[in-house]
Amino acid sequence: MNPPFDATVNAPATAAERFPLQFARTRRFSLGVPRQFTVSPDGERVLFLRGTSGTDPVSRLWLYEGGAERLLADPLGPGFADDAPGEAPPEERARRERARETSSGIVSYATDASARLVAFALQGVLWVLRTEGGAPLRVPTAGPVVDPRPSPDGSLIAYVSRGALRTVRADGTDDRPLAGPDGEHVTYGLSDYVAQESIGRSRGYWWSPRGDALLVARVDTAQVHKRYIADPSNPERPPRVVAYPAAGTANAEVSLHLLRVSGERTDVRLPAQAGDGHPEDVWTDRAFEYVVAAGWDGHGPLVTVQTRDQRSVHVLEVDEASGATRTAHRAHDPAWVALRPGTPLRLGSGALVVPARPGGDTQGLDIGGATTPPGLEVREVIGTANGRVFFTAGEEPTEIHVWSYAADDPDEGFVRVSGAPGVHTAAVGGPTVVLDSRTPDGHTVTVLRAGEPTGSVAVLAEEPLVTPRPLALSLGERDLRSRLYLPSWHRPGDGPLPVLLSPYAGHGMQIVLEVRAWWVAVAQWFAEQGFAVLVTDGRGTPGRGEAWEKSVHGDRLTAVLEDQIDALHAAAARYPDLDLTRVAMRGWSFSGYLAAAAVLRHPEVFHAAVAGAAPADRRLYDTHWEERFLGHPDVLPENYRRSSLLDEAAALTRPLMLVHGLADDNVAVAHTLRLSAALLAAGRPHTVLPLSGAGHLVGQEQTASNLLLLERDFLRKSLGL
Repeated sequence: MNPPFDATVNAPATAAERFPLQFARTRRFSLGVPRQFTVSPDGERVLFLRGTSGTDPVSRLWLYEGGAERLLADPLGPGFADDAPGEAPPEERARRERARETSSGIVSYATDASARLVAFALQGVLWVLRTEGGAPLRVPTAGPVVDPRPSPDGSLIAYVSRGALRTVRADGTDDRPLAGPDGEHVTYGLSDYVAQESIGRSRGYWWSPRGDALLVARVDTAQVHKRYIADPSNPERPPRVVAYPAAGTANAEVSLHLLRVSGERTDVRLPAQAGDGHPEDVWTDRAFEYVVAAGWDGHGPLVTVQTRDQRSVHVLEVDEASGATRTAHRAHDPAWVALRPGTPLRLGSGALVVPARPGGDTQGLDIGGATTPPGLEVREVIGTANGRVFFTAGEEPTEIHVWSYAADDPDEGFVRVSGAPGVHTAAVGGPTVVLDSRTPDGHTVTVLRAGEPTGSVAVLAEEPLVTPRPLALSLGERDLRSRLYLPSWHRPGDGPLPVLLSPYAGHGMQIVLEVRAWWVAVAQWFAEQGFAVLVTDGRGTPGRGEAWEKSVHGDRLTAVLEDQIDALHAAAARYPDLDLTRVAMRGWSFSGYLAAAAVLRHPEVFHAAVAGAAPADRRLYDTHWEERFLGHPDVLPENYRRSSLLDEAAALTRPLMLVHGLADDNVAVAHTLRLSAALLAAGRPHTVLPLSGAGHLVGQEQTASNLLLLERDFLRKSLGL
């Protein structure tokens, strides 16, 4: 049975045909979603960012207080449009690319300790406002502003400008440098590329609780290989230079320094390398090249460092007077030490919250000596409030819940805060929990006080024009969590359906979850085009323990492809309408790489593929991400050959479309160009679709919309629909 496409007679078809434009216009349904919540220590005020609708690309700053929302700052309002000239500084544009920021306007902010003074930058201009009322105030600065952050008492604003860390009083007086660049490739107060893209550390400086000093990262990229990202459609523009440490090459040199507001400077004496207990292997590098986390609390600065080979992580307490360090906790792993966002965290008692293995290979937490129960897979530590530690975790891989533990009352045990099946996170302060919940029914933000709902923050995102109808499956001998999407117009026995695999399946991300997310809507849209769409999270993805996640160590493809094939055959055995003679895969980034590998390695299973932004040559990817799985390419070249696609180009016998954004500085377009060149040299026909001006996240409305249609048409033609 063929899907109905006549919009004049069929309303669902009309909605399905309008979906690609909606998908692009809403920036993957991200617009209108409240985010970046900050809860005041007394729990009375909640700050957040959001636009005014599901199609408004301009983020505003809002305050929730007393059960009502109030707009604090509107970049399109009076005073802003005239006073914010030009565009954001290049460092800010790079930060937004790393964060996959899809909106404009106020995209980040910071507050003082009481959440009464707020600072943010618009096109490099510094603004401050007070939550109790009054208009935003423009603060004059010595240059374009990146990452402004108030001191805890709100008297000073620190910011980065042209690589220097500076402070200015909140009233605009006494702007002065604390540390200026001492070299062409040196910055203070910014994180390096690897820290932002692969480690998850976006910040480069941290205030002391007293507001009299800062812990500051100095980054020197002189030894890092440079990449030049040109715009071929505008050849008169100079290329953008990116310091990109590809696997096996030099990292940025990162050091830490204690800078007093009064002008004194103390260098933090980080250990050079790991000592006893560090696991050895064919390739071992004990040097502490990565600063993976840092902060400053009432007990002093706290820093976490990781070795180049990622097998050792040390948590260091820093003496603020001398800069000396003491190891407070260490972790080792023969593959790599998994980093848990939000850790380490130090309690008021001084006890640490750090990752632990409570039983089996579950990734848990040690909270001052109390360990999370076996089987509870911890994802992230949210923070502390009212003597409780809040974190996210799940007992079932497709669900993530908010949990709490009363460190002052251990007899209470571990308590689950969120209820409905779904993916939940939170922001906390005082007795208030802002519970951010994504479920199969939609997205809600509930304000809890002392555990009871007292209000909500509006989610203004549009509802997808297609209604997702996922079938929850657990497939094969490994109980692979999967979702099958069938056309709404298809009934069992109507006839065979071509199968489209649309996974991510890579490290660090799940998409088989109890949520109604953008990828769920896209999967259903492809189903409405006449496909049975199968989505599977296999080995290497999070949520099922360390052994599951680290099964891709040394080989990024074999186990992952095996799981996709196993899931396909198990689903077809359960649903006979799935046509195994017409099977395709589509994907972006890791899943684009997987799609290309599918038709190269298993043409007997896969008959067509669309591979977007596919990192086909693993040597081209960055140090921290790639060496985690494959080691050093000069020492373990076989791992890179096993996991790269260029040498397999001659095996292509199926239709393959390669898609890549020409401005992508994460997965460089060189990956696709090299694979295409290898295919051409082998005489293998294929399709290449370059996206002018697009980065790793395709943001242009018409490009994103039409790309879905082009993928659909290519797959339909390739499978003979």
